[in-house]
Amino acid sequence: MTTPRSWHLYLLECRNGSWYAGITNDLDARFAAHVAGRGAKYTRGNPPLRVLASRAYPDRASASRAEWQLKRQPRARKLAWLQSPATAEIGIRAGGLDDPRVVALLQRHLADMALHSPPGSIHALDLSRLRAPGLSFWTAWRGDALVGCGALKDLGDGHGELKSMRTDPAHLRQGVAAAMLAHLMATARTQGLQRLSLETGSAAAFAPAHALYARHGFAMCGPFGDYVEDSFSVFMTRTL
Repeated sequence: MTTPRSWHLYLLECRNGSWYAGITNDLDARFAAHVAGRGAKYTRGNPPLRVLASRAYPDRASASRAEWQLKRQPRARKLAWLQSPATAEIGIRAGGLDDPRVVALLQRHLADMALHSPPGSIHALDLSRLRAPGLSFWTAWRGDALVGCGALKDLGDGHGELKSMRTDPAHLRQGVAAAMLAHLMATARTQGLQRLSLETGSAAAFAPAHALYARHGFAMCGPFGDYVEDSFSVFMTRTL
């Protein structure tokens, strides 16, 4: 059996001083194609001089996600972003509730919820409730570093709920939450769920979460499941 090739995100320096980013599963062949004018429309008019940097990813999907993030960076930050260990591929693993690092992250999550909502309006799950039947828990890693977590709860009748979405503070705004959300949405579809909903806080501190969910197709809705209307809660949902 042929071993699948890794995919690479690469950054080229072109003859006119510009930079070009792309992905490939054969970096040498792709660079040669760019030089020969067979690579991309842009490099046909602006031939490349060299590969400034590249990073390997396990599959095309993860390389494409990284390419999208790289292209969002201003030119002054592109090279540093690609070379930084912080931008390495995020791996998602099932379980981990017995890992002290995961326990500490969840404890911090609960403590932060208490800073923005009164006790009766906090719906974050503790360790014991994360072990309940019908709930799957996942962790996000960069190498050996724990960078986030998330959970999926089956509410029945094809309806699922996102729970325990948390990014380690040292890894904020690095695509961790987006990677976890994409994984949980894909898992929900695999499980046959048709709708995914969530409850989060209404305070200003939760605005980045609201924006993340909106970018992924979630819209505001009313309470669902056992929730009731609460000025400290925001409810969002989407079909799958």
